[in-house]
Amino acid sequence: MANKDVLVDVKDLQITFGEGKKKFVAVDDVNFQIYRGETFSLVGESGSGKTTIGRAIIRINPTTSGTITYEGKKINGKIDKALDREVIQKIQMIFQDPMASLNERAKVDYIISEGLYNFKLFKNEEDRYNKVQDALKEVGLLPEFASRFPHEFSGGQRQRIGIARALIMQPEFVIADEPISALDVSIRAQVLNLLNKLKKERNLTYLFIAHDLSVVRFISDRIAVIHKGRIVELADTEEIFAHPLHPYTQALLSAVPIPDPEIERKKKLIVYDSNMHDYSVDKPKWTEIKPNHFIYANDKELAEYKTKL
Repeated sequence: MANKDVLVDVKDLQITFGEGKKKFVAVDDVNFQIYRGETFSLVGESGSGKTTIGRAIIRINPTTSGTITYEGKKINGKIDKALDREVIQKIQMIFQDPMASLNERAKVDYIISEGLYNFKLFKNEEDRYNKVQDALKEVGLLPEFASRFPHEFSGGQRQRIGIARALIMQPEFVIADEPISALDVSIRAQVLNLLNKLKKERNLTYLFIAHDLSVVRFISDRIAVIHKGRIVELADTEEIFAHPLHPYTQALLSAVPIPDPEIERKKKLIVYDSNMHDYSVDKPKWTEIKPNHFIYANDKELAEYKTKL
């Protein structure tokens, strides 16, 4: 992995909301790298801080401490205008709710063009029109949809409009924030296939945020499991499925449905309780337990996990 090109590097990231007694630590001591050309997935239950991290990378959420670097340049905190513009163009986000993230009063043509207008990314009106038409075709929508409003579309079509809006900026890095959780099951596979196809065609890098491990297995190169604002385990996709070490990862995996009813019936659900860890004296740390497999654990737990490898 050492020779891989690191596109995004998150170090000791902390994000808090509120002040004084009302202060809430949403993300704490998070470290990971995303390599150019990979799909890196961040998986955890609702409220675990995964969307907060995605929004911090794209500069929507301010960070309390730690650094986020993109192509070697620090992009959190105060940055100059030129870098800010570069970040907005190169990093795009696909939002979870395709209804809430599209302007109901605007036609699809304007929604997709908004980034082009803001960044003057077209030569003339004809060029802009052609770019919108190409973006619609690329995500599998008809060019004539440009003159319609978002409420005239299904959830899957609206999400495709959201993807077209992100792609028209020619980004290098796309943050997909639970892009399929609001969609019907039959449509989910179509959107995932589309994202995979676009990744190959455009050489994109993805941060894929999800709460369902079975979804990310299909699309990810590496998976980081997050619980209450902390990443507890990180490894290659198949490694996570073959050797889940952290009890929380095991609990998430036990919730994945098995298509065989016999096995599904006998399956035991694992319920994770964070009180099972005794961190009063023996403090936990982020450790590489085997090459490219990281875990958040103390020395006693590490010794126990090593026996399972």
